[in-house]
Amino acid sequence: MTWYIRISLTVQTALLDSNQFPETGVFFFFFFNLLKLAPSKRTCISMQITYGSFLPGKGGKVLFPFLYQMVPKEAQQYMGVVRLLQHFRWTWIGLCAVDDNKGERFLQTMVPILSQNFICEAFILRITKWDYVDQLTEVMVQHWKSYNTVIESKANVVFIYGEPPSFHMLSTLLFLAPFLDLPPLGKVCIITSHWDFALHSLQKMWDMQTFHGSISFSVHSNQPLEFQMFEYILRPSKAKGDGFILDFWEQAFNCLLKMPDGREEGKEICSGHEKLESLPGTFFEMEMTGHSYNVYNAVYAVAHALHAIYDTRFKGRRLAEREVLAHQNVSIWFNNSAGDIVHFNEHGELVTQFDVTNWLMFPNGSMARVKVGSLVPQAPAGQELTIDDDQIRWHTSFNQVNMDACNKCLDDQYTNKEQTQCLPKILSYLSYEEALGITLTSLAISFSFITMFVLGTFLKHKDTPIVKANNRSITYILLTSLLLCFLSTLLFIGQPAKVTCLLRQMAFSIVFSVALSSILAKTITVLLAFVATKPGSSMRKRMGKGLANSIALSGSLIQAAICSLWLGTNPPFPDVDMHSLDDKIILECNEGSAPMFYCILGFLGSLAIVSFSVAFLARKLPDAFNEAKFITFSMLVFCSVWLSFVPAYLSTKGKYVVAVEIFAILSSSAGLLGCIFGPKCYIIVLRPELNSREHLIRRKN
Repeated sequence: MTWYIRISLTVQTALLDSNQFPETGVFFFFFFNLLKLAPSKRTCISMQITYGSFLPGKGGKVLFPFLYQMVPKEAQQYMGVVRLLQHFRWTWIGLCAVDDNKGERFLQTMVPILSQNFICEAFILRITKWDYVDQLTEVMVQHWKSYNTVIESKANVVFIYGEPPSFHMLSTLLFLAPFLDLPPLGKVCIITSHWDFALHSLQKMWDMQTFHGSISFSVHSNQPLEFQMFEYILRPSKAKGDGFILDFWEQAFNCLLKMPDGREEGKEICSGHEKLESLPGTFFEMEMTGHSYNVYNAVYAVAHALHAIYDTRFKGRRLAEREVLAHQNVSIWFNNSAGDIVHFNEHGELVTQFDVTNWLMFPNGSMARVKVGSLVPQAPAGQELTIDDDQIRWHTSFNQVNMDACNKCLDDQYTNKEQTQCLPKILSYLSYEEALGITLTSLAISFSFITMFVLGTFLKHKDTPIVKANNRSITYILLTSLLLCFLSTLLFIGQPAKVTCLLRQMAFSIVFSVALSSILAKTITVLLAFVATKPGSSMRKRMGKGLANSIALSGSLIQAAICSLWLGTNPPFPDVDMHSLDDKIILECNEGSAPMFYCILGFLGSLAIVSFSVAFLARKLPDAFNEAKFITFSMLVFCSVWLSFVPAYLSTKGKYVVAVEIFAILSSSAGLLGCIFGPKCYIIVLRPELNSREHLIRRKN
């Protein structure tokens, strides 16, 4: 059975309503009329292929049910751009998009992606298209403002979305910038596959140095066999009957192949032996790249689709009259002459990778594109992009430094935001000159004066009942230890030195253990006073001053032994931390042995818990001045402060670690001073009538 195939080709560009189809491209509508010798057996197969960007809107599948797209999904490039920005650690970029539906969709998609990857936009520009002559002045002013925005921005990278015709006015401004005494752009431009400098020859005579070093993502391309040989030997004389070649030759070389009746000025007669390789790269490339490769594959896709349809549908049966074959039922998968596999996914989109291209613009008008990497969307996350940094050539005014040429800053230096210079780190420690140090010093001195006032008051009224009650000597020891606790915080402020590092933790821990041991002694004294009820009993004799003093002394001796062990094994010493903060060197006291530090804190916590437990048991015992109740409340404050100290101490860095410990010492000491001695001072100073033997006897009765 014999079949004759007639193929008619229709090219349609942007004939659709822009609201319904926000993205339109260039289509090839192929109608295959397969005719048997009998006209009544005529059959039609319809197929649409686009080699450019096309994204149908609502209802697009109704009008284009058999659409094959010779470009991958556009969103795949966006993640490639993000990976490129992350590769060079560019986190501050500008965005330029054409002011239409395509540009709006791009921004709605790209801005959230950048935000999710911690990349910020220095500016977002909408480039107005120039459609009518009367818009020239308005559009020129807008582009002038856009140019100034880009120049004034500190961002070194600009991501441009749109096709070159949309940026003709901006390109014009870039061309005129040297004549208008405008500073050069000096930015790296990142462009998508829509942009191909070789496709648009409007600026072929202009200096394209502004775009030197630009990086673009283009659909992967390769060189078909013998294609360049075809270009080398192509001559008009060999293209008889091919009007396209003749027209192209005249436009490319600005000459005429034959003498017209009225000769045009400035045009010579073509010799026919001009060489295509002599044309500038901005006008004609000898290699098949970008869109040309897409068109090449599109034509072969049509041929292979037709072949597949014939093999699967026509063998062994007749096709029903006027039957239309959907592309879902046709699998297009072939190897082209360049050795690439061409196939589509279930949505009719080309499955391929992108080439990362570095554009080189030379002063003589020539142009070169250098493949410096590839983007494989199907690769595992984080491995989609590969870049050869050594092959990239940047614009001369761009200060990007190749990663291989980077020098690591010294430990006492850090890099600036642009990562182009090493700056000296600042010494950081809690000093007396800064606000935080002044505040903590003032608090320590203020509490010290208050403690001395309380101690002086108790010494002045040492023979009154409220002072004599519950062991007067232990009260003096407790007040003295609290005074030393407040003063010990001054050892934590200032630049760390060997002596201060040795003394600060030792002095604080021993003095605090004396205070807590004294409180425990006072609490046990209150409890045992009501256990030994018989006058003259042995327990009453044993629980006198000797027991209280021994309790206070034993607690401090145990803590002193722990500190001695600490000093003998791994004592604290001055140290520097250069890595916790990027721009600061932290001067600190290294604790030497962290377990020993937590050991002294644990012992203090044990004393506090025992004191709280004993005071809690004795809180309801009859006492003239509610000593046990006040101790219970003071221990509750103490434990709350130090339980909060541990997580705060572990989560802070630098001088704030020291500030946290000082605050814990001051607040817990102030809690003990206020809760235990505040009510007593109130009675001594403001209510002296309550501080008498007669009042004490009345309360007991």
